[in-house]
Amino acid sequence: MSDRICSRIAAGESLVKICRDSKMPGRSTVMHWILTDNEFRDKYAHAKELCAEVFADEIIEIADDGTNDTYVDDNGKDKIDYDVIARSKLRVDARKWAASKLAPKKYGEKLQQEITGKDGAPLAAPVTQVMLSPEKLEEVARRLSDEV
Repeated sequence: MSDRICSRIAAGESLVKICRDSKMPGRSTVMHWILTDNEFRDKYAHAKELCAEVFADEIIEIADDGTNDTYVDDNGKDKIDYDVIARSKLRVDARKWAASKLAPKKYGEKLQQEITGKDGAPLAAPVTQVMLSPEKLEEVARRLSDEV
């Protein structure tokens, strides 16, 4: 049973849909297995990784498929079916999102942070620790108190 569940997940089927099948256990049972059965948890995790690959393949297929993007109206003119195109975009976006969550290192957005100073200038060099002699320390303390 667990192998069938994982095979269906790896093929891109959702756990919700699988558990609706009368021949499959309920979702709460599967969740319990994930929490308590290490072997099943590993198989399930691997199936989810494979599912990301299926979604990536489906994205290309959906994007390349122009079937039903246009239709011929009652006057014989070709028209664009924006609803079909919007639905295809939604299907692609859903798969992109899911793949990015299932395999973030491979399909997630790569974020790059760059920290700069004022107006894009480089940050000042980090301050390093400086050892002061007791005499120099007294002098600095005197200057600071004079400024206040």
